[in-house]
Order: sequence, then C-alpha cells, then structure tokens
Amino acid sequence: MNRPPEEFIRVDEERLLNFSTTCFEKAGISHEHAAIISRLLVNSDLRGVRSHGTRTLSGYCGGFENGSLNPNPNITVINETPTSVVLDGNGTLGYLPMVRATEMAIKKAKELGIGMGLVRYIGHYGSAGHYARICNEAGCIGFSVQGYQNHGNAGNSETKPQLGYYGNPPICFAIPAGDEPPVVLDAATCIMADYQRGEEFDELLSMIPAAFFKSIGYTAVACLLGGALTGFTEPASEDTAKWSGARHGGMVLAIDIESIVPTDIFHSEVDRLVRDVRETYQPMPGTDRALLPGAIEQERVEQHRSEGIRYGEMEQSSARSASERLGVPLPWDE
Repeated sequence: MNRPPEEFIRVDEERLLNFSTTCFEKAGISHEHAAIISRLLVNSDLRGVRSHGTRTLSGYCGGFENGSLNPNPNITVINETPTSVVLDGNGTLGYLPMVRATEMAIKKAKELGIGMGLVRYIGHYGSAGHYARICNEAGCIGFSVQGYQNHGNAGNSETKPQLGYYGNPPICFAIPAGDEPPVVLDAATCIMADYQRGEEFDELLSMIPAAFFKSIGYTAVACLLGGALTGFTEPASEDTAKWSGARHGGMVLAIDIESIVPTDIFHSEVDRLVRDVRETYQPMPGTDRALLPGAIEQERVEQHRSEGIRYGEMEQSSARSASERLGVPLPWDE
C-alpha cells in the first residue's frame, strides 16, 4: 500500500491541506481541530506513507458525520504525576488528544528527563510516527503505540485465525540525528502487511518461525502499553461512553536527550551509525541503497514539496467521496 503509485496526479501540499481542513470543518469540527488532523495526514502523504495519509479523510469525516466520533470533545486530565499524564479523549478521533498528550509529555521530559502521555477513549490515531516525530522536534527521543479494546479475542470468529498474523497496531521509535536523517521506525507490529495472506505466505510460518514469534510479541506489548496502560477498560463517563467509535487508547513517551547526555555527542553517534550503515553494508535484495528507516521518508518529503504529492487512485477515490458528500472542490481542480 505504501509503494509509490504507478499512476498518479500531482497535488500541491497547501491545496491539499486546505481541502482536508475544509472537509473536516464541514463534517462538524472546529477549525483548530481540523487543521491539526489535516497537518498530520498531509505529513503522511509527504512522506509517502499512503496508508495513513488523506486517503483516510472520507472515513474520518464519516465518523464525525454519523455520530460515532465526538466532533466537539472536552479533553480532560484524568490523572497526572510529575512524569505522566492520562487524558480522557471524550470520544473523538485520536489525533487532537494525542497531540495534546505529546506536548504535555515533552514538557515533563524537559523538566525531569522523561515524560509520558496517555489517552483513553479515542478513535484511530493514525501513524504512531506523528507523535514520536513531534518529540524529535523538541529534542527528545519519541516512542508511541496505540492499543485496542478486546484485542486478542480473534473477533469472536468461529474459526481460529492464524496466530502468526496476530494484530497489527501502530508503533514508532523516533531518534533524532544531526546532519544525517533521523532514525524513525514508523511501522506496525506484524511482520506481514495486511494484504500478505494466503497459501504463498503461509509457507513462511514454518520457514521463519522466529520472525513471526517476534511480531506476535511486539503486537501484544504494543497493545498493552498503548491500551491497558491507559486504563481504557475503566467505565467511561456517560458523555464519553456514547461515542461508539472511540474504544482505543494511545501512549507516547518522550526522553529528553540533553538531560542525559550532551545533544551534540548523541547526534554525532547517530550520524556515524546512519553513515556507516549506508557506506559499509550491501543493500537489501531489490534495493540499490543501504538505508536505515527514516531516510527514504525524508527524501520523499523534499521531493513532494518541490514537485507535488503523488496522488494515486486510492487517494483520489477517497477525496472524491468527501468532495461530493461535503461539497468541497477537489484540490487538483482549477
């Protein structure tokens, strides 16, 4: 899904931002709320992370329109300590509450070296990389995961699904660098992509079981840290509980580098690692460069900002749906 589209049109970043923001406002949320979600979605498009970009726009707007998500949340603090804070997302989409939790986590990290923000009672929060990267911008290492209620019950299916494909919550570690690209592992926990199912992939379960056992463990840990740790199984208030699309939680951890080691010392070692991997390793089969996670995304941001975002049929279809339903002109129409 995140491979560059073979057929596409070019869409200007600012026009796409304006289109997304207007659609969200038409769906009933405030301008500030709409602008925050739109900025993060377009950031994903810029990085080439198509799965979590504005292709989700129509579905997200639909959640506000059909009443499953709260368009006007009252985000409140449930519990706070010197190093952590737990927020009630009040049934809204995960983006705005998680941004606030991230900002609070960073503030705590700047004061005490480490800070954690958790949110309960939210909908999907998109790419975990949004919140880990915000930590990077503030001079912190960032880590984020999202959890889901009833994770692990196989959806009450009659036939037991294969454990090797168990779950796929978002997870991200983001480590800032100096002159080199940051190291950003912005991913989901399952070793296989959602579309990689079937007999041709089932053979891998026996061929490389260690890889699947690792992803099973990553999935469980991510969901517990991004879910159970938030306390999202505690009864919500009547106002929060009525929003059926908000059964998730989210966590972000910020580690202030300067409070532990001089930032320039840390950055120089990150730069060395990135550079040495690039210059001394053979590329993976089918690729022409040896790069750590985060490098390609940075290149794509620069390319898309200068040339326009490559907008494939998947993205165009979602935009058309939102445009027709909400009466907002498409961002590529003159």
